[in-house]
Amino acid sequence: MAPRRATVNRDTLETRIEVAIDLDGSGRGEFATGVPFLEHMLDQIARHGLVDLRVNAAGDTHIDDHHTVEDIGITLGQAVKQALGERKGINRYGHAYVPLDEALSRVVIDFSGRPGLVAEVSFTRARVGSFDVDLVFEFFQGFVNHAGATLHIDNLRGANTHHQVETIFKAFGRALRMAVALDPRVGEATPSTKGSL
Repeated sequence: MAPRRATVNRDTLETRIEVAIDLDGSGRGEFATGVPFLEHMLDQIARHGLVDLRVNAAGDTHIDDHHTVEDIGITLGQAVKQALGERKGINRYGHAYVPLDEALSRVVIDFSGRPGLVAEVSFTRARVGSFDVDLVFEFFQGFVNHAGATLHIDNLRGANTHHQVETIFKAFGRALRMAVALDPRVGEATPSTKGSL
């Protein structure tokens, strides 16, 4: 099996991003983004997704974190898409429920080739520390648009905003892990009646 790895660089007037991913990794993460809370969440993706993930970013965080967070989502989506190649032999679908104390989230993903995001989340606060929780949606919108994935996120309950966000990222990591896993029964087939994704 060819290595399912990719390194993608994104350079704009607002950010410089490098993302490297190994879909068949062991959960190692290395992050330098200037957005500490996002780094904590990216670590959840790596550990629970069992992917090796490196993210380096320099952005206009003196304005706010918006461009950096969104562009990391975009670049991660591009890297996952590249690492998946033709998507032959993958499960394609993944799902996970993850609790953290009082919070519970469900994430379902389909590497369909069609971008889509449905998020039913009511955060109890607008910020976790200095992190604007609206950027959670920007991150995942960037990801789905460039990974070619449909993603459903539901925070089913939660009172602590940190817990709400963390359950979302942990569940995303676990759903990602399931969806990109190779199914030996599928072999080299594409998991679609259309024959392509």
